Amino acid sequence: MTSELLYSRILHKGTMLCVGLDTDVRKIPECVRQGRTAPEAVLEFNKRIIDATQPYCVAYKPNLAFYESLGPDGLRVLDKTVEYLRTNYPDQFLIADAKRGDIGNTARMYAGTFFETFDFDAVTLSPYMGSETVAPFLEYPGKFAIVVALSSNPSSADFQLSVKDGKPLYQVVIENCMKISNPDNMMFVVGATKADKLKEIRSFCPDNFFLVPGVGAQGGSAEEVIANGANSNGGLLINSSRGVLYASSGADFAEAAAKAAAMTARFER
Repeated sequence: MTSELLYSRILHKGTMLCVGLDTDVRKIPECVRQGRTAPEAVLEFNKRIIDATQPYCVAYKPNLAFYESLGPDGLRVLDKTVEYLRTNYPDQFLIADAKRGDIGNTARMYAGTFFETFDFDAVTLSPYMGSETVAPFLEYPGKFAIVVALSSNPSSADFQLSVKDGKPLYQVVIENCMKISNPDNMMFVVGATKADKLKEIRSFCPDNFFLVPGVGAQGGSAEEVIANGANSNGGLLINSSRGVLYASSGADFAEAAAKAAAMTARFER
């Protein structure tokens, strides 16, 4: 998928929403968990959330930790979730929230895992070990590396705001990654709780998409993100996880998720 095609889907649906499938079996409504194993409950919950929210979003982002914590069965649930999306809603952009960050053969194996075995469109990466952590992911046409630049958590300031050669580290990361990539294979994570930084980042990174976590439960505002971070091609995927998934803990959880999704990250050009 190209960034142009992704933008056309944003315009068609009028939303920049990415639904984070951070499915915690402990938070799944009892009506779904009853009579099912934990992996079965997660898969059923995912399917019902996807069916309810897909008219109101352009992307889904399973967080690998929630599936890996269930062991081999959890990875099978991840695979079945991706298969369900590809079969029923093939226009959705699929992100593996894995935050991998290794080099050499390991990085190449990770790239194959997420782009071949699981058929994701993009994967989040930690750039701490340098450009070698990113390069293997750029070898897949139509796929994206999403590099963590400025995250939404409070302690991100420990490293990401430190200064190198007169620039904050997140700027150094973005500019170095832009040198080895293009807007059709590279995105950046910029947290919604750092909305005041988005306009500044746009000044030196005008064309790439930003994946923006932190909306909803973490306190970020989708409206502020769009006002400060949108570019001429949209340029944003605004993630909401808990605010959509757990909008209700009752039997109406899917309907509540749909309502929450419909009100989040609306966009018109």
